[in-house]
Amino acid sequence: MTSFPTLGLVGSGAGGVELIRAELVQPLCDRGWQVAVTLTPTAGEWLRQLGEIEKLEQTTGLPVRVTARQPGEQSPHPRVDGYAVVPASANTVAKLATGIADNQALTTVCEALGAEDVPVVVFPRVNAAHARHPAWKGHIDNLRTAGVELLYGEDVWPLHEPRTAPGRDLPWQAIRDMIVSHITC
Repeated sequence: MTSFPTLGLVGSGAGGVELIRAELVQPLCDRGWQVAVTLTPTAGEWLRQLGEIEKLEQTTGLPVRVTARQPGEQSPHPRVDGYAVVPASANTVAKLATGIADNQALTTVCEALGAEDVPVVVFPRVNAAHARHPAWKGHIDNLRTAGVELLYGEDVWPLHEPRTAPGRDLPWQAIRDMIVSHITC
């Protein structure tokens, strides 16, 4: 019997999060993967307003997490084989790189960073202004040092100035390929 990985998918409040079900969750589920979705508060609000939370839950068979569980409450998600943070806003990247776990989504990934047996894939969905910030290079370097597989660079996601490339599709195939190649059970 073939076993498929369980992915912990974290989505943050960046463009493209509204497509994670159609472009990432459904294709992985169709391949036999189990996907446990956790969203940052902003992403959770956006997807709730779009009616995507319910659709994600129907697709995965698991609740979508946005808030922390109560003390003593069991986790509604199974143990994962790895995490993917897609899309990762500049804020999420900065917090992960500096260990700030101030919401459920960041807490789950921060716990995995540095763990040798839990791979983490991150797609920073940022623009040129974010990347020019003096702290940005340090954030990227910190994540690489922690063993994070970054899908980042001009060959993957050419950076544009803010609001100059509206409606631009994320590199979904490259994201799926990186997840499949780095997360196994």
